[in-house]
Amino acid sequence: MNSELISLGESLADFDNFGLSVLVKVLAILAVFFVVPLVVGYMEHKAMAHQQSRLGPMEAGPHGTLQLVADGIKFAQKEDIIPTAADKWVFAMAPGVALVPGILVFAVIPFGPGLWAIDLELGLFYALAIGSFSTLGVLMGGWASANKFSLIGGIRAAAQLIAYELPLILAAAAVVVQAGTMNLAGIVGAQATFMIEGTSINVWYVFPQALGFAIFFIAAMAELARPPFDMPIADSELVFGYMTEYSGIKFAMFLLTEYGGMVSMSALISVLYLGGWQIAPGVALPGCAGAGLFDCGALGVVMGLGVMLGKIMFLSFLMVWARVTYPRLREDQLQKMSWLVLIPLSLVNLAIVAVGKVVL
Repeated sequence: MNSELISLGESLADFDNFGLSVLVKVLAILAVFFVVPLVVGYMEHKAMAHQQSRLGPMEAGPHGTLQLVADGIKFAQKEDIIPTAADKWVFAMAPGVALVPGILVFAVIPFGPGLWAIDLELGLFYALAIGSFSTLGVLMGGWASANKFSLIGGIRAAAQLIAYELPLILAAAAVVVQAGTMNLAGIVGAQATFMIEGTSINVWYVFPQALGFAIFFIAAMAELARPPFDMPIADSELVFGYMTEYSGIKFAMFLLTEYGGMVSMSALISVLYLGGWQIAPGVALPGCAGAGLFDCGALGVVMGLGVMLGKIMFLSFLMVWARVTYPRLREDQLQKMSWLVLIPLSLVNLAIVAVGKVVL
């Protein structure tokens, strides 16, 4: 009897530990998803304002820091309108279908030494696959709105996904060939030991794969429908594309999906090409033992997280800079850029990396 009670107690303790671990990880993922995109959104407001000689948001909070919080309250208070002719269930589900995959991507992204929710061997495959599901929500919203402008926006989003998923995956495949793993933390570790052939100089993959970095960055912006690839929205042509009929909190969910996508894609680029949480090539974080990459104390973990967030903000700023700088492409130019330029270049990049991996 005593042994049975002890066994039961151990089982309950294991369940409590597992449940607590899952709860902490879920809360951490939600905190990252709902906080970092807001910071990126505020940065976009202010960066665009200064680049265009404007003030940007100034009234809500010090220097406008609470503007997006005010926007969120405003969206929550707005009436949730569903068009009479719309497919109501599909129309209502579309923002959630777009939003949830964007949250799930963060489960595998390593933000620092040991700072990941799930350490999947196929982490990169999972991140790219689950991220592409957001476009299904966009297509659902465009079709269910019973609005021709929304339908055209949804179809454009699907066409962009098909066109730019290929160069995105091919560029990522070149990194996998170089690193020899699809585990995202493993890719960071591979960059920590990657040397220029014939030297003892440690470099990140952005140097030998500068072409792949450029392809992945451009394809990521197109996947997110970020300007100059915002043809699915195209306010000057389609009112507001697939979001035309949406209001209130559903509209805010689509916007949060976009900013969350900016953060997740920037995080993936940081992991694949910029050494993840490493400060510089070959430089270990303070308080880290061994190779100085995974076995770190509290100081190393905090600094690694800060470095990773800094890289994410820098890459997000580049996306904002591109939005301000370049005009929107035409739909035919968008397709030609992918099929005639990016896909051939990504195949060449993959071939070069594969040959170099075998020969060198």
